[in-house]
Parts: sequence; C-alpha cells; structure tokens
Amino acid sequence: MYNYDKILAKDVMCKRYITLKENYQLKHAIKLLLKNNMKEVFVTDEKNKLKGIITLTDISRLMKQKFSESLILKECMIDNLITIKKDIALLACRNIMRKNKIGILPVVEHEYLIGVIRKQEIMDFFYMGLEKAGIKLNHVINCLHEAVCVIDENGRVVIWNKSAEKLYNVPAVKILGRPLGEFFPDAMDVKVFRTKEPVENVYHSPKENCHIVINSAPIFLDGKFLGVVSTDRDVSELRKLTNELQKANDTVEFLKREVERFSNDGFGKVIGKNPKLLEKIELAKQVAKTKVNILITGESGTGKEVFARAIHECSSQKGLFVPINCSAIPNELFESELFGYEQGAFTGANRKGKMGLFEMANNGTIFLDEIGDMPLFMQAKLLRVLQDKVVRRVGGEKYNNINVRVISATNKNLKKMVELGSFREDLYYRLDVVQIKLPPLRERGGDIVLLMDYFLKELSMQNNKDVRYIDPEVVKILQNYNWKGNIRELKNTMEYLVVLCKGNKITTDLIPNYILEEIKKNKRREGGSLDLNKAIVEFEKDMIKEALKMAKGKKAKAAKLLNIPRATLYYKIDQYEIDCQ
Repeated sequence: MYNYDKILAKDVMCKRYITLKENYQLKHAIKLLLKNNMKEVFVTDEKNKLKGIITLTDISRLMKQKFSESLILKECMIDNLITIKKDIALLACRNIMRKNKIGILPVVEHEYLIGVIRKQEIMDFFYMGLEKAGIKLNHVINCLHEAVCVIDENGRVVIWNKSAEKLYNVPAVKILGRPLGEFFPDAMDVKVFRTKEPVENVYHSPKENCHIVINSAPIFLDGKFLGVVSTDRDVSELRKLTNELQKANDTVEFLKREVERFSNDGFGKVIGKNPKLLEKIELAKQVAKTKVNILITGESGTGKEVFARAIHECSSQKGLFVPINCSAIPNELFESELFGYEQGAFTGANRKGKMGLFEMANNGTIFLDEIGDMPLFMQAKLLRVLQDKVVRRVGGEKYNNINVRVISATNKNLKKMVELGSFREDLYYRLDVVQIKLPPLRERGGDIVLLMDYFLKELSMQNNKDVRYIDPEVVKILQNYNWKGNIRELKNTMEYLVVLCKGNKITTDLIPNYILEEIKKNKRREGGSLDLNKAIVEFEKDMIKEALKMAKGKKAKAAKLLNIPRATLYYKIDQYEIDCQ
C-alpha cells in the first residue's frame, strides 16, 4: 500500500500541457486546445516564465461576450494563479484544490512551469493501487457473498450489490437513489443513520421471513457524516451449508471405507483380455510396487488415466491419487496450481494461502496428463522438484519436502519434441524411466464386445433405462469400425445408443450414419477389386435403399427421387432382392 503522506507533487505531476507566449492571440489558443484535446493553455512571457492561464471555460465566456479571437492572451488570461512547488505533499495539493475550489495546480520552479497537478491526476493516483491489481470496486462489491448496502448523508441508497438484490428480492435499478426507509422502515441502516452509532453481529429481521446477521457502521470523513455502510448475511444459508458440508464429509468417509474394502486389485477397472493389453497390465503391476516414474503413452481415449489410477491402487503409496490435465491450466496459473501459494502472494488469491497439488499428493501419486502441453518454463521448475524432492509455494521462502510418485501421460511423441526443442531432454529422461504404451482399441479385437457389455450396464443404470440386449448385427458393425477416439469414443457411442433406444434392445437403425459410412469406405478399400460392374451394383443398391428410406417405403416416390421409371425400380428391387419393409 502507498504511504500517501510521503507522495509529493513531483511524483505524480503531469508533464503534458500547452504553453503560449502572452503576445499570442486568442485564436491560437483555441486552435491548440482543439488540436490536442486539452482544457487549458498556460501563458508565459518572453523568458518562458509563467504569467497566467486561460481555459476552455474562459474562452466560452469570452465568446458569449462577443470578444474578438484576435484578442491578445495577456489581456484575457487569469493572472492570479495559485501555484505550488514540486516538493509539496500530494495530500496538501488536494486540500489546496478543495479549499480554493479549483481543479488545477501549476507546479513551478524559479517561476518556470515544470508540471501540472490536475484533479484527475490526484484521483488516478489514489485509485492506482486498485487499478494496477485489475480490481474494479463495483466488481469487487458484486463478487462479495454478503449483501452490501451504502446510503448517503440523505439516507438514499448509493450502493446495492447483487447479493443484496438476491437476499431482499429488490433489484438495484429500483432502489438506487431512493430512501432506504421507503423499502425497509425497520432496517438497521435506518437506525444507525439516526443514532450515528455502529452495530456488530446483530440478529435482525428487516422484513417478514428474512433473518440475517448484520454489521452496520456510520461513515465519517474529516468529522463530516457521509452515510452508512452495512453487510448482511443470511443465517439460514449458513446453517444449510454447514449441514451439507457435514453430509459431504460423512459420504466421503463412507466411500473411502467401501473403496478400501472392495478394491484389492486396482486393475479390476481395466476391461479387456487382449494379449497386448494383458502384457501392459503385467508390466504395470510389476513396476507399481516400486517408486520409479512412469510414462504412459498411447492415442487419445485409450484409458491412460484409468491405467494410472490402477497403478496407484496397486502401489504401496498411502497418499492420494491427484490427476492434473496440463493442457487445461493457463500458463500464468501453472506454478501456483502445482506448488501452491502463500497468503497475499498475488491479487485475488485466497487470503489464507493454498496448498499446491504436489503437496496434496504427498506420499501418494501425482498424474501429469497431457505432459507434452506443459510450457517450457514450468518444465524447468518441475525438473527441479523431481531432482530435489522439495517444493516452495509462490510468495513463500520455506521449502517443503515431498514424497511423490510421478506418472505422466501423453499422446504426443516426446522424443520428437525433444529434437525440436519444445520439450526438455533432461525432464524427458526423468519421466520416462519406465514407459507403458497402451494399444489402440482397433488392435484389441474381442475387447470391443467386453467394453460394449460393460458400458451397456453402466450407462443404462446412469440414464435410468432398461436396455439389456444388443442386436448381433450391431455388435458386428461396431467391431468393424475403426475407433479413432478409442475407448472414449466407444463409450460416447454406447451412451448415444442407450439414450435413443426405445425398447430394451439396441438395433441397427440406431447406429450413427458416420459409423456406417466409415465401414462402407473401409470395405471398398479392403476389397481392392477394380471390377467396375460390381462397384456399380453396390452403388445402385445403396442408392435404392436410401431412396426407399427417404420415401418411407413408397416405391413411386422413391422412383421420382432416383429419376427412373417405376418399372425400372421394381425390376432392380427384385434383381437385388432388396427388402422394402
């Protein structure tokens, strides 16, 4: 915070001003003011010593009195100027302005103008601290959970924040500028307005069915009464929050006991029997009991986080599993999120400080997902933490020891990134002690059926649906689809099918068109045949089926869509044995 008693005029004076010699005409002053968008011109003699001032207000008055623009400045300037020295305190400048009811003070040295203190300069400086921190007073007040009300010396409401609107169901546009007593005759602010005595933590009911705790105080400045400010909080809301917090704590404890009771094998959630996957599970189980850092690679959606959680649950780590998505954290928040911050470390921070995710994961596992998206400056800081096994919070001086197992994951080629200079080589070798590369879903064959069955049961329960069966043709189609999004895409597709299913069985008509089209393209590629006649037959079949679907089975309408005679359509339907139902 600034010590305003020690701020001098020279520290904040503005050096942007206009000067003209006293023998110049008024029209020159007008031209300069309009060109530079200024409000005053300082008049000097031939030796540049300050002699007077003329403002836009003065010029307007002269024009109304029909003075000529050729008038000499010396004849129309204000020459009884109040000036100050550069070493006068800023607070004294403000008092001089208020006492003399002026908005500008020239700063002079040996009769020469060296700067200007305007009313705006003083206002800007006093609010500079807030502006630099990016804090707007109205924004701060509206972000407060407490209802804030301020009334002026006439009892009229001048501040009424969003929490006050919500608590009292009175919009700001309706109450601002009006006497508070018109809306709440028994309000505590009205009482304080009369008595000029503060009240603290008083239970109060300003209107029916509204129970609050209120703090209200009169505002005095230089002994002059300016109004009343109050903050109100709903007591019933606090009680509700306390009860909900207790319930949440009880639930967490219950779930923790249940997890410890049933999760003796962390890899129980990894669905699959494919040999490639089983090989990775065995490798993961082997290294889980150690403390080496692990890098999990693979395409997006292959289940890297599920695998990391399973490794943690199979390990001897007693602490938490803390996942971090490196691609979702803004660069400027990386350090404070990972390492925490101390009280007052930066504007907007929790006033009590905050524990970082590394400290939270102490004696446990930290999972750095999308590690390839971590910026270079944070890679250097992370490397230091891995080497020294200590963290220091932002704004702090104390180093805290940590015991953390690091599991990283990426779908990028980190080695290539090292070659390109976008990932640190020393960090790469720190993280990649053991690498587990997960196979994509398209290489896991029969696992697709196992995952479909698992998701069917899970998603049916989540969406309150009674879907029990999947048509064998659906299974066949989904097995032949090239799952670019891997398990994540399969789960999303299954949820789509479950939600749209009207009965208890998923049928082929529910399969998204993009999947069917992709399979058709793959069949054409895999066929490798150059037989044009066969290709034309397949194309005609698809076109006729699509036309019949659009015509809802009406052959005459389908023939029109295909632009062929109806007899030709009947012939081709029989020829290709197309089912019209």
